[in-house]
Amino acid sequence: MCLSAVKLYVGWQTGAQALWADGLNNATDIIASIAVLIGLRISQKPPDLNHRYGHFRAETVAALVASLIMFAVGVQVISQAVRLWISGNFVTPDLTAAWVSGVCAGVMFLVFRYNLRLANRIHNQALRAAAMDNRSDALVSTGACIGILGAGLGITWLDPLAAVIVGGIICLTAWNIFREATHALTDGFDIEHLDLFKQTVHSTPGVHSVKDIRARAHGNFILVDITIGVDHELNVTESHAISDEIERRLYEQHRLDHVHIHVEPT
Repeated sequence: MCLSAVKLYVGWQTGAQALWADGLNNATDIIASIAVLIGLRISQKPPDLNHRYGHFRAETVAALVASLIMFAVGVQVISQAVRLWISGNFVTPDLTAAWVSGVCAGVMFLVFRYNLRLANRIHNQALRAAAMDNRSDALVSTGACIGILGAGLGITWLDPLAAVIVGGIICLTAWNIFREATHALTDGFDIEHLDLFKQTVHSTPGVHSVKDIRARAHGNFILVDITIGVDHELNVTESHAISDEIERRLYEQHRLDHVHIHVEPT
């Protein structure tokens, strides 16, 4: 919020349109952050009658909302730059705006690295989306800095060109987050990871075949459903012991602790 206020003020004072747009970009980030925080808060709610699996997918929904906001900002940056280019109403802003953009870019890059490292450690999709947004902010500030410096050196067309490039990067980042979120919400799952799970199950003593295996992301958790074939002469206790061994191996090798196993005789 502080960075947004500084950029908007300096951009208005110096006439730097790129910095002003950068400040508006940060202002929309506040909205995205609020969406992420709401998603995280909802995801902590315990299961209820209508949500037997809990509310963990609220984090994924929050990531989806953040991607839509980022895409809107990217389109705004591009359209504003194109309008400026068409009008030919270029300005030469005070180079103080370039210093502000450069410093803000460095700050946002550090924030991006911190949030990304934390998101990877706790496997949090919403926080990862926020980290990608932080990276976009750093790129926007960098593009604004280049544009302002170019305008100050007399290359007035560099400002709108940099804005178009940065806007495209923002839209691309938003698309990647949107694709991951919608993939998870539609129960999509990486086939390579699923094959690794299947190999672990199939190598378990007593398992004759893996008839079916499915997995889906549910917030920070992975839910796995498995159908295995075992010797038809085994009793319930022996079949249950095989299921327990599968659960133990999946947790030790893949950190899966939400596994449902159905046993069929062969």
